[in-house]
Amino acid sequence: MQQLLSPTISYPSPLLHLTSHPFPPKPHFCPTHRLSFYPPPKMASFSGFLAKSQMGMTAGDGANGFSSLMDYVGKGGLDVGDDLLVLLYHIQFACKRIAALVASPFNSALGKHSALTGATSGAAASDRDKPKPLDIVANEIILSSLRNSGKVSVMASEEDDAPIWINDDGPFVVVLDPLDGSRNIDASIPTGTIFGVYNRLTELDNQPTEEKALLNSLQSGRKLVAAGYVLYSSATILCASFGSGTHAFTLDHSTGDFILTHPSIRIPPRGQIYSVNDARYFDWPEGLRQYIDTVRQGKGKFPKKYSARYICSLVADFHRTVLYGGIAMNPRDHLRLVYEANPLSYLAEQAGGKGSDGKSRILSIQPVKLHQRLPLFLGSLEDIVELESYGDVQQKVNPGYEV
Repeated sequence: MQQLLSPTISYPSPLLHLTSHPFPPKPHFCPTHRLSFYPPPKMASFSGFLAKSQMGMTAGDGANGFSSLMDYVGKGGLDVGDDLLVLLYHIQFACKRIAALVASPFNSALGKHSALTGATSGAAASDRDKPKPLDIVANEIILSSLRNSGKVSVMASEEDDAPIWINDDGPFVVVLDPLDGSRNIDASIPTGTIFGVYNRLTELDNQPTEEKALLNSLQSGRKLVAAGYVLYSSATILCASFGSGTHAFTLDHSTGDFILTHPSIRIPPRGQIYSVNDARYFDWPEGLRQYIDTVRQGKGKFPKKYSARYICSLVADFHRTVLYGGIAMNPRDHLRLVYEANPLSYLAEQAGGKGSDGKSRILSIQPVKLHQRLPLFLGSLEDIVELESYGDVQQKVNPGYEV
């Protein structure tokens, strides 16, 4: 009997096939898919209760009195439009599959598949940037979901040399990093998915496929219509903006729903945390060293001493910064403008913060290459402005340098 009452969800093997469940109930959501979340036991969902108690929610369409992601962005909430709603459904569903795969005890077996480990990335970078097996699987999961949505014309990913043309009639362009921080998975350090959504440039429809795919993917960040990240950690959290604030939703594994837990997030104008690999302190330019020395001693414009917190996982470091304020940064030309810096800067600005390359607003930079890299500073508005005032904060490229 004890065995029958254990976990209510079956996690996928490396090839995404589920083990059988001891009961034969109908799946609780998306029954046509292999990854199904089964009905919870006859007790209140703790995560649902927690969401309700944290928020004091009175809104929401369900009898439980809290709002799911699809309810919140649908006609009863933000009303983002039918096309974007369908796209978002397929993105969040893909990310649930990735969350289950990341947490699976079998994901290490993926490295034994030569077809995966032998793949190369469009980023064409050093060994540390070569795609891991989970990167490739995550990329395929999202590509499959975008195809099934029927709403995407182009997908541009960190894992592909060039954008992939999907559908002539799809109204949207999706740029993404399917699994950021995957090299940390063996140590159970948080990872994440980053995505941005643009409208398709219809004026390019008569251009050759490769050309219009690339130009659609190189739109300025100011043209984003939506962006988000999904954090795979102790909880799975989807944080997104559709141009009217930044909102975070936590996955309730008992129902398969993302539940609104952090509505209308505002990044504090000041924080007391900086996030950077300061083991590289002596490689930094003088301006950045001066800034860090100053705030660490509490001698900056904010008269309190700053502390260092660094996970070395972009989504995790950014998520903490969104909630608590401060700065998350990589001062060298490492992070990608199109599918990392632009979506995260969009989220930061929608939450009252800022994204900068140390000199300029990220969203004002026009991309010229799909895998274009740049320094990135994200976080509290006043902290970023103070940092920029030091001038020389961008680190010069040093071959062989780690993050």
